Amino acid sequence: MTSCAHSFDLHGLLQPVSPVVLSVPHAGRDYPGALLRAIRVPVEALRALEDRYVDHLALAARSDESLLVQRPARAWIDLNRAEHERDPKLDDGADPARQPAMSAKLRSGLGLVPRRIAAAGDIWSARLSDAAVTARIMADHRPYHDTLAALLGAARARFGVAVLLDIHSMPSLGDSADTPQIVFGDRFGKTAASRFIDRLAGEAEAAGIGHALNTPYAGGHILDRHAAPRMGIHAIQIEFDRSLYLDDGHDAPGTGFTAAAAMLRRMIAAINDEALAGLTAIAAE
Repeated sequence: MTSCAHSFDLHGLLQPVSPVVLSVPHAGRDYPGALLRAIRVPVEALRALEDRYVDHLALAARSDESLLVQRPARAWIDLNRAEHERDPKLDDGADPARQPAMSAKLRSGLGLVPRRIAAAGDIWSARLSDAAVTARIMADHRPYHDTLAALLGAARARFGVAVLLDIHSMPSLGDSADTPQIVFGDRFGKTAASRFIDRLAGEAEAAGIGHALNTPYAGGHILDRHAAPRMGIHAIQIEFDRSLYLDDGHDAPGTGFTAAAAMLRRMIAAINDEALAGLTAIAAE
């Protein structure tokens, strides 16, 4: 079942039938009219912020797991930033008191509303009002996170454990034979039990795909906000090299798409198996 609420699509049920919950926050391709009227760069330049078609990858890999997919583009609002990560160089509602030490991402212009893109420069033709950004938070950011929290809570209540797989894509990290093409992030061990990382790494190795942990992507606000391993809610970010599933122009699904989707399916199944096996082991003690 697919349902639409606010600015995201929910595939599956609000009462999950698996302990695994999937999230795709950066693949949105909806560019609102208000954005198109306010930018100073061609809209095509904003695609550099997209996790291009990784939602198609997640949908192809999904079985009956509950999956959230954001529709508005990341340029409109970034769900992997906290509500207070507002850029004082862009946003009239930015409150320095709430962010005394700005993150490197925010300093570089990749805050709650991205300010600039490396290849194109500043995105917006004018500053954004507090009211405009607050409206995006209320309409887009908060509903997604509230729904994701509800899904994880329902999965935890039903199965005794929940595991969020937050699915992203990344540019290639290099062209040497040992360059990782998948990066797992668990905030340096803070957001998931190591047994889940081990199962994901095992599936990558079985597919002959190089992988890394937390370098250069350790995960962001989504993991920080939703993970609570001591309460049985684990969260892992997965970054796929776009060359694994896109065409040579990185603009559409390519010849590797089917194999990449099958590998992600095996990863999801392995995490489901590990989650339920862990509960069986606890019950047997």
